[in-house]
Amino acid sequence: MLIGKPADIPPSEITSESVYLKRRSFIQGAFLSVAGTAIAGSTQAKEEGLLKKLDYQQSSASSPAGFYTGEALTPYDDIKRYNNFYEFGTGKDDPSRYAHALTTDPWSITIEGEVDKPGTYQLEDCLSWVDIEERIYRLRCVEAWSMVIPWIGFSLADLLKKVQPNSKAKYVSFETLVRPSEMRSQRRSFSSIIDWPYEEGLRMDEAMHPLTLMSVGLYGKQLPNQNGAPIRLVVPWKYGFKSIKSIVKIRLSEIQPRTTWQQLAPREYGFFANVNPAVDHPRWSQKTERRLPSSLFSPNRIKTQPFNGYGEQVASLYTGMDLSRNY
Repeated sequence: MLIGKPADIPPSEITSESVYLKRRSFIQGAFLSVAGTAIAGSTQAKEEGLLKKLDYQQSSASSPAGFYTGEALTPYDDIKRYNNFYEFGTGKDDPSRYAHALTTDPWSITIEGEVDKPGTYQLEDCLSWVDIEERIYRLRCVEAWSMVIPWIGFSLADLLKKVQPNSKAKYVSFETLVRPSEMRSQRRSFSSIIDWPYEEGLRMDEAMHPLTLMSVGLYGKQLPNQNGAPIRLVVPWKYGFKSIKSIVKIRLSEIQPRTTWQQLAPREYGFFANVNPAVDHPRWSQKTERRLPSSLFSPNRIKTQPFNGYGEQVASLYTGMDLSRNY
């Protein structure tokens, strides 16, 4: 279902059309840094094959259902400056101030558990298995702010199929990097609150859903460190804390995995974390959200949609479930 642009977003808050439409023309140059990181040490043939993949197709009205929204995009600078990434601090601008310390080359992902092909894979190898594409998704934070982001990435399902999950694989869990020398909160007092690494998880059918994305970039550029470089999860119908950043481990298991916020505050952050305006957070309403950019005098508040507007695509995953209890 194509979602039209809300009428209440003023033209001044729409990303420059010229910047957006130029993406196809500068993609190989702008994304070359991603390729350079991802293919460090690769053969020339491997490099050429990967670069071809990076000349991706733009999302459009003809894209598969849910891959595109006609809503105004959040400006690139706002996406970079306003983040939750607690490994670098609790302030919204802490990631943009401190994440430059993170080194992402080389990068590998360990895939283990109920798969026929477990192992530690270099990022360039993972990217060589998949098709890179653009998805324009809404991002809804549990804190009741939201963005619209043009992600670059690939379906998580395509990666999982390569390692061949077995019949016992019912859940998929993810871990963020632990590197206190570069991630300042891992060596500070905040470490006593979170038991690093940051962990998240999905049910297998959620992980294999076509909308579930592994992102390596946004706005046709390399994924900024503060946004989860070099690779992060994006699950657009769930609250943002489910979309774990800077992933170094994926584990498939038969039992539901532990997740960081569910352990810290189970009354506030459930395992499923589907966007649901009918179920308030214990400390605030979820009926509306503040769409960025916004300000004190222009709060840009809009109604929150069930499943963040992706109900047509994902509601069937939860048939028969009480989503006020399974939050």
